[in-house]
Amino acid sequence: MTTSEGRRRSANARRAELLDRLRDLFLAEGFAHFTLDDLAARLHCSKSTLYTLANSKEQLAVRVVAHYFKGATQRIEERVAATDDVREKVRVYLEAAAEALRPASREFIDDMAANLATRATYEANAHAAADRLRGFIADGVRQGVFREVHAGFVGEMVGRTIAGIQRGEIGERTGLSDAAAFAALSQFLLGGLAAEQP
Repeated sequence: MTTSEGRRRSANARRAELLDRLRDLFLAEGFAHFTLDDLAARLHCSKSTLYTLANSKEQLAVRVVAHYFKGATQRIEERVAATDDVREKVRVYLEAAAEALRPASREFIDDMAANLATRATYEANAHAAADRLRGFIADGVRQGVFREVHAGFVGEMVGRTIAGIQRGEIGERTGLSDAAAFAALSQFLLGGLAAEQP
């Protein structure tokens, strides 16, 4: 490995670590109220170091939110890949999604929803989750594990419920935590989809 390659890898590792630290800070406290000066002070780095990640605070928020969802999706998919049973895939997917959302404070969720750029990332993630579940449901119907349902409709319903959980609307109306809401959704979905036994 050349010296320039070593420097590049070291710089990439530092940026990855900084992104992780920003993600944890944003999840705990939100991000709308921070200035770049605040972030530099909290992370004990220079503003120029933050500029290696993004050109503005707005772009930094988008990058950190995308980083959070990318990591969460990766962890969810790793857990789903560990099972072959389609019922278990649905249960594990929703359970892992609840776990990924657990560290997200209400401030983070509210800031993400209030910012047009981060909300787009947020909504794309909810759509992707609905598509993933729609695929599991269609597989389950084909295998005879789930009764004949319109997978697109169920996926849309689940997607809207996931978005409602993520926005805090379900918790507000029901008093359930996000994790409990995902568990209830899983129970409702698997119970409602189960094929009748001959």
